Amino acid sequence: MVRKLLLTILYVATPIVVGLGVYKALDTFFFSPLNPGDTSTTIFEVPPQSTFKGIARDLESQGLIRSRWSIIAFAKIRGQDTSIMAGEYEFSPSMRPDEILEKMASGKMFLRKITLKEGESMREIGPDLEKQGILQQLDFEKALSDGGLLQELGITATSLEGYLFPNTYQFPRNTPAKKIIETMHEQLQKRWLPEWDERLTQLSMTKHQLLTLASIIEKESGSTDEQPLISSVFHNRLSKGMKLQADPTVIYGIPNFNGNITKEDLQTPTPYNTYVITGLPPGPIANPGLSAIKAALYPATSNFLYFVANGQGGHVFSETLEQHNESVNMYQKNPSP
Repeated sequence: MVRKLLLTILYVATPIVVGLGVYKALDTFFFSPLNPGDTSTTIFEVPPQSTFKGIARDLESQGLIRSRWSIIAFAKIRGQDTSIMAGEYEFSPSMRPDEILEKMASGKMFLRKITLKEGESMREIGPDLEKQGILQQLDFEKALSDGGLLQELGITATSLEGYLFPNTYQFPRNTPAKKIIETMHEQLQKRWLPEWDERLTQLSMTKHQLLTLASIIEKESGSTDEQPLISSVFHNRLSKGMKLQADPTVIYGIPNFNGNITKEDLQTPTPYNTYVITGLPPGPIANPGLSAIKAALYPATSNFLYFVANGQGGHVFSETLEQHNESVNMYQKNPSP
């Protein structure tokens, strides 16, 4: 409708009367794509405080429209020349000028993808966000421990570790860190079932403690199938007052960990060294996925107190230290070739 009305107005206002030819020429000038067959895409950036004339000039110089004047005229008629939102947009020479204009005016920006994997810590998210060009790592890491934001989200912890839900997200460039964190935390809130709060009461645990345990289960498990059994080991140990002795917690407490955990590391006191402290560490060591959270809430029924990796992506579980030592000798000290 807008297209037909605009062409009619321009046609009537045109001093050269050559009939249908003028109408078609105007249609080509204002509405025809520069190259209908070229479906290749370009990321076009509208810098903050750009003038529309400057935007139109850049569109033309980058080979996205036939003439800057066509989109300038069209934008003025529609009153959209002052409503363009700064950001990145994905355009193609096969797009009509009015389609390009509408995309910028509606703020349908190009979205950059970021995937937060199960078991990733907040230390790993920042570099990924910066690599994808979404925002600076330091800005994100600073926001993760912002007291005001934590209070706003109702989190009684010193950071958001464990409260960001693993998923694939899409954000435009320069998305504020607060917006990213709120989005990731909102996904956790959406998946948290009301009956889980009642389950926490049954377990005599807080949500923070549950997420802490779930994060340990996530880091210890080689597969989701084993998570309820691993959870049972930790629940059994907690109920007996035994130390958790979980290597991933020790690693989390080591600044600039080099990938090789030593006997000295296991004996060095830190708030996260569960070979030294009794009970759970002060907070999550990663962001657990849904299966690990469920496993922490509903552990398998077992008498297991120990487990050791079997070298094939799984674990061998034991009820006694004697059985465990035999498994360690079999799978760790004398691994199969």
